[in-house]
Amino acid sequence: MQRCLQALGWVSGRCKLISQIREEAEKQPELLKEAPTKTPVRRIDEVLAAKQPVLRFKVKPLETMLNEKHRSMNAKMFEFGGWEMPLQYPAGILQEHLATRKGAGLFDVSHMGRFTIRGSHSLAFLQHALTGNAAALTPMRAQYSMIANETGGAIDDCYLYRLHDDEYLLVVNAANRKKDWEHLERLRAGFPETEMIDKTKELAMLSLQGPESRRIMEQLLPGGGLPEPGRNNLSVATLDNKPLVIARTGYTGEPLGFELFVDSAQVESLWSRLIELGAQPAGLGARDSLRLEAGLPLYGNELGLDPGGMEIPVFALSQARFAVSFHPDKGEFIGRAALQEQFNDLQKVLERDFKGVGRLKQIIRPIALVGKGIARHGDKVFINDKQVGWITSGTVAPYWKTTGEGLESRMVDETGKRPVCLGLIDSTLLIGQELDIDVRGKRIKAVVVAHHLRSEPPRARAIIREEDGSGQ
Repeated sequence: MQRCLQALGWVSGRCKLISQIREEAEKQPELLKEAPTKTPVRRIDEVLAAKQPVLRFKVKPLETMLNEKHRSMNAKMFEFGGWEMPLQYPAGILQEHLATRKGAGLFDVSHMGRFTIRGSHSLAFLQHALTGNAAALTPMRAQYSMIANETGGAIDDCYLYRLHDDEYLLVVNAANRKKDWEHLERLRAGFPETEMIDKTKELAMLSLQGPESRRIMEQLLPGGGLPEPGRNNLSVATLDNKPLVIARTGYTGEPLGFELFVDSAQVESLWSRLIELGAQPAGLGARDSLRLEAGLPLYGNELGLDPGGMEIPVFALSQARFAVSFHPDKGEFIGRAALQEQFNDLQKVLERDFKGVGRLKQIIRPIALVGKGIARHGDKVFINDKQVGWITSGTVAPYWKTTGEGLESRMVDETGKRPVCLGLIDSTLLIGQELDIDVRGKRIKAVVVAHHLRSEPPRARAIIREEDGSGQ
């Protein structure tokens, strides 16, 4: 009898567990739709540890409309943010990086989340939910912004595009799409005349970056239709009798580049035509090395939690001065009070007055390695024996060597490469401060620098630190 009761208890517990799994699956129907053949897998180590059966779903990653195209081009695929994406093509990350700096790199960024926000209360909603001043955007303009929490940390960073008076497109990070959607939906309940639609699957997104990108776009659209010169300008052109939204935005540090939004059914044709016109396909590996060289943040590295598990303040980033607005038009918005405290701290840091600095004890700074080695996310940064921060991102970045200065500069057919990184370090430290980075137990010499890249027309150029410190 006792064994029967134990068996009934086991069955009851198993049924409850299956019910919980079913409930969780029903919360994400798009995932089940994307991968109907998922099978539950029992992990014996967890079963033994928990003394009960454990079921896990192996979720198939989502795919962009170009997935088969990437595979046909022998791209090395990997999972990123819940999507299967190209890490690199046969040319390799370094060559794709160099091709973008000298010619034009073409990136499939359709894994990014894309939300249409429209309605008579859409502006008021965006003013409340985002840190930027959406009221400053006229139609056919864009701005970098943040989705902040009440403590002044970043739920995500994002780009906002104003397409019409009462219609916007918000682009968010792939890994945060579901989290961002749920957060924004909760806030939207207070703005009943606002509608939010997830366009991630039906609207594809490509990024064409580099000095040759304008020539390629002009050949793609011989009848015209490009945005006016200047970052963050938009236009809507017609391609094959369908609208093509073009933005002068990007994530590579290139002074010239475009991001393209097109119906998913058209994206394969557009991709092929851009390559025929001279664009170099590039994967997310090169996209990461390009953004790091340009000093641009990546959520999960420079935003979110630091390697020690503490929240990184938004104003630890230099880009916060573009992303956060305290204009009277904004009114109250999520995180305003905490962000104002951070901004006040930043003014003290800039004035070298560290008394009373509360939230901004560390900031993100570019760091150049002097010794041999590559610093990675989570490596500790020291001055003598005192830890003064962490590396948040690090890689090896290739570069074209140049001659001349300014508009007279030109790239020569000779390349080099150097380790670059970003670090969250004490805000008391100045440019030129020498550091030690602990890389797998070995100390490597490094120095705080102003920039890794000079992003000025006509092309971005690497800043190389010579032994005597020149170039900074």
